Amino acid sequence: MIEYDIDHVLYDKDSAYQNIKILHSKQFGNILVLNGDINLGESDLAYTQAIMGSGRENYEGKEILILGGGDGGILAETVKLKPKMITMHLHIDQAVIDCCRQHMRKTCGDVLDSLTGECYQVLVEDCVPVLKKYVEEGRTFDYVINDLTAVPISTAPEEDSTWEFLRLILDLSIKVMRPSGKYFTQGNCANLTEALSLYEEQLEKLSSPVDFSKEVVCVPSYMELWVFYSVWKK
Repeated sequence: MIEYDIDHVLYDKDSAYQNIKILHSKQFGNILVLNGDINLGESDLAYTQAIMGSGRENYEGKEILILGGGDGGILAETVKLKPKMITMHLHIDQAVIDCCRQHMRKTCGDVLDSLTGECYQVLVEDCVPVLKKYVEEGRTFDYVINDLTAVPISTAPEEDSTWEFLRLILDLSIKVMRPSGKYFTQGNCANLTEALSLYEEQLEKLSSPVDFSKEVVCVPSYMELWVFYSVWKK
């Protein structure tokens, strides 16, 4: 049994796509909650660092594609590392950016104040057709960071549309990744061993052969250990 120390609801609105809440916790600061699921707290720099490779990568002068990440945490941290250009596809919900710009500034800083900056652009559109377009054009990136969704809890991939979406994004992401590039994403709770094993099976079925490693990190506001994946082409 886990009980959070929430003392304020700072924001609670339905966008065209989902319910968005910002809750304040005495321990974890402001927390972004989408459709009832905790996405990120102001305490959760460990999450952002893990999904960027935990300090092992050199982003300077590199081209980066971020999928999701509407809280602005990944964007704020990658901008600090002097990349050549960051392209961030929020997917579809501008309301998440607007909410986090106001209530999650310890996480995003000022990067969401404008959708374009010296080394980044934020595009609020469906990332699937854009990824397909990148594949057709031969456009590639040094790093692809997928923060769209966790590995589904369901262990029936053939029956769960979330698995289908995950496979599609994964395959397209690998196709737009340079031969020497890296793909980073979250998995799920470390206890969900069967679902994580199914995800690793999907990695073995991609059109391009890949290797991967994983890292287990304690994310404070999740109150549990979380698995992150690094994937690269063989």
